[in-house]
Amino acid sequence: MQHADLVDRYGIDQGPAETLAAYGFDPDVFDKLRARLVSGARSGDGGAASNWIRGDIEPPRDADLVRLPPTGSPERSRLDRAGRDAIASGYVGVLLLAGGMATRFGGGVKALAEVLPGLTFVGAKLADLRRLAGELGCTIPLWLMTSFGSDRVLREWAQASRSSTVPTGCVPQGVSMRLTAGGDLFRDADGAVSLHAPGHGDAPWAMSHSGVLAQFGERGGRHLFVTNVDNAAATLDPAVIGAHLAAGRPLTCEVVSGDAVGGAPWRVDGRLQIVEAFRLPPTVDPQASDATNTNSLIADAEVFEADWPFTWFEVRKVTNGVEVVQFERLIGELSAFVDTTMLWVDREGPDGRFQPVKDPQELEARRPEIARILAGRGIQRLSHGPERPASEAS
Repeated sequence: MQHADLVDRYGIDQGPAETLAAYGFDPDVFDKLRARLVSGARSGDGGAASNWIRGDIEPPRDADLVRLPPTGSPERSRLDRAGRDAIASGYVGVLLLAGGMATRFGGGVKALAEVLPGLTFVGAKLADLRRLAGELGCTIPLWLMTSFGSDRVLREWAQASRSSTVPTGCVPQGVSMRLTAGGDLFRDADGAVSLHAPGHGDAPWAMSHSGVLAQFGERGGRHLFVTNVDNAAATLDPAVIGAHLAAGRPLTCEVVSGDAVGGAPWRVDGRLQIVEAFRLPPTVDPQASDATNTNSLIADAEVFEADWPFTWFEVRKVTNGVEVVQFERLIGELSAFVDTTMLWVDREGPDGRFQPVKDPQELEARRPEIARILAGRGIQRLSHGPERPASEAS
């Protein structure tokens, strides 16, 4: 839809209307979600209850979790060789979920915040891929899923960071508008609407909508390693790719031990899948599952090609002292549609793969462990190639 039509349809200014039009806003979907919110508010069925998953919910069984063999074991070596063969053959691409803005880091784009002195979050990922591509003598494509807030700067970074071994690019996710709890467009003190990115569940749509997924397939690409840009420990481990291939399922989700605040593997009507904690009804104890979803996964390209019926979840936040509602999709819900391997990996230590960072305090606490993990994998400050686009350099 053209931005002028959005101006007339919603009574909004031209600037946000242009952003909505540029990033694939679907007014028909938005209006249906808005009507759902209004209906729930009137009937009292909205809020948390609207997100609850239905069915028989059980924690995973021991056999449901496949442990990644320890480093140095014959089985780990076998998986490593299989993964290296797949990567060297051009079958594997990497997608970083990088739509977040560094609001807790003082503004800017979170991917370009420093995880270690002289090394940004995205720079650590790039250094890992350059190292591995150099070892294998191959090309490993890297894409960043951006948001309307991070797209311009990260495109500059990607353009400046491209190389023959790690070609980089961006795939923008969608955009939407925040609502009040009653279903009206939320507006700030100046009357401007508030835009938001609708969650990492946009990843398959973003890859397909941009045309990148089709190009990847045409070049022989078969598997996508997807991870959050702010989890520096989630590097491209050939053994993890090998474990995905050995399991023979179209999707592999990495899980670790610990609390399940952000989501965990559960059996829903007998089907093993990732379920976020906020989706569990009060009758289910979130701690009954002793594994935690890391939001790192390996998906066969066909999984991203399909048009899955992702759920739009009602997320409530407080903005300028006012409760607002935004609708989001979650990539972990892919596991509700396809057979999934839950791969148990280490959280920390030399083989650690889960060191997420949400704010400066968490970064300070995790930095020593992150530094040890990255140094053990030969990842240090980039010795070649720019870390930041010119507009971000100091």
